[in-house]
Amino acid sequence: MISEITSARTAAEQSIAAASTLDEIRILDTDLLGKKSPLALLKTGLGKLITVDEKKAAGQALNEAMLAVEKVLNARRVLLSRAEREVQLAAEALDLTEHFNAPGRGKAHIVTQAWQRLEDVFVGLGFQVAEGPEVETDWYNFEALNMPPSHPARSMHDTFYVDHGQPGSTVLRTHTSPVQIRVMQNVAPPIYMIMPGRVFRNETTDATHLAVFHQIEGLVIDRGITLTDLAGTIEAFTQAFFGPGFTSRLRPSYFPFTEPSAEFDIRTPKGDWLELGGCGMVHPNVLRAGGLDPEEWSGFAFGFGIDRMAKERHGVGDVREMYTNDIRFIEQF
Repeated sequence: MISEITSARTAAEQSIAAASTLDEIRILDTDLLGKKSPLALLKTGLGKLITVDEKKAAGQALNEAMLAVEKVLNARRVLLSRAEREVQLAAEALDLTEHFNAPGRGKAHIVTQAWQRLEDVFVGLGFQVAEGPEVETDWYNFEALNMPPSHPARSMHDTFYVDHGQPGSTVLRTHTSPVQIRVMQNVAPPIYMIMPGRVFRNETTDATHLAVFHQIEGLVIDRGITLTDLAGTIEAFTQAFFGPGFTSRLRPSYFPFTEPSAEFDIRTPKGDWLELGGCGMVHPNVLRAGGLDPEEWSGFAFGFGIDRMAKERHGVGDVREMYTNDIRFIEQF
């Protein structure tokens, strides 16, 4: 019987070595290790052996043969699986080589283009760029900007509160104005700084409003700064960004962090006036929150939406279109 076991084992290993596909391996798994396999049928002959030693030797040889065949079968299965996987990967491979000079490749999003162009314009006017965290404390987002807890102006900002610290103490910033305070605390005057960034408002989206959008603010702190400096800066920006056919104007308004405050509009070459943003002289309380003496320093601040700038510049009817990721829309810009 030992010779029969050896022959069956050798034949099984040869069949496995000849298999070239996983389907063949699956068939051999049943044929060589199943209940009707040659080795399994040999088990039925153990009872015909006469002595205990013969039965013991044959049984041990049979178990070793079964384990050896199973090991060879698994090894062949792994090898063929790897080979088939390599063939599949080769067939599905994509050429992701970057072609720097190929036309029609990716480009900056319409809002990113506006953001970068705004930075370029203001840097050309002598400003520097500052950034700040998007998750802010209530103090930086409201109180330092002259909006204490009871101030009615807080209702102008529908706020997303963050579950951190004391309830209501941490927010997703509703404007980029908190960066003004951080700049005043960390940069010695004179300050000529712009602060672009993403902001959050808990409001319903429509053709002109988004819950997540982008703003850019400007801050100037120096000795002897007046409202005429603000008007001149707005006009210089309008000419530089929109072109010589555009002009600007200021209209009285109210913001808690500036006094006096104004809205600024731009006039197109066709004579139409478009509201762009808010501005004003930095409120003395805001200067104090930033660690500056309002008797020594004065300044102005202005801010507007980058998304709206992109919308108006390119004549987009619905601001939501800029974030649908419709390639037919975004490839136009």
